[in-house]
Amino acid sequence: NDFIRDPDTIVIDTRNEYEVGIGTFKGTLNPHTENFRDFPEWVDRVLSPLMEKNEKKRIGMFCTGGIRCEKATSLLVKKGYPEVHHLKGGILKYLEVVDKENSLWEGECFVFDQRVALDHNLLPGDHLLCYACGMPLNSKERNSSDYIQGVQCSYCKDCFSDQDRARFAERQKYYDNKSKETLDP
Repeated sequence: NDFIRDPDTIVIDTRNEYEVGIGTFKGTLNPHTENFRDFPEWVDRVLSPLMEKNEKKRIGMFCTGGIRCEKATSLLVKKGYPEVHHLKGGILKYLEVVDKENSLWEGECFVFDQRVALDHNLLPGDHLLCYACGMPLNSKERNSSDYIQGVQCSYCKDCFSDQDRARFAERQKYYDNKSKETLDP
């Protein structure tokens, strides 16, 4: 927490845009990447000029479990940045170790499994996936008139053809029937 709060530290969230949208540490830089492979270009385009203008020479990075920020740390060290750090174990370790009252984390943490997002207690959060495009959606987004379970959400409503949506609707009917079979004695 002291490192994140330090005004001489630039803290960077190395995750993708949709992950950052679910939760992050307040005041961190968001590279607005769609894929981690976009991160090096962001470093050259945004971070390098920022570091040249800024007296803050220390960089801290984080990601979900620690792998992407380790790769990002290696990249920045190779590019000559003098003091680069990352959150060992990532956000998940932070949420495990830091109690909620002292936490600087805001929101939920996206995870790459059926739980979709975890709250500060590492329990499944509010987000579920749109099965058409894979975007994580909170309950407000799922209550939108654009949302049709398994078929579309506000992010992808204009991305698919009517034929695609018909296919998605059939797939959803199959899943709905399977769920009923599981519940029936």
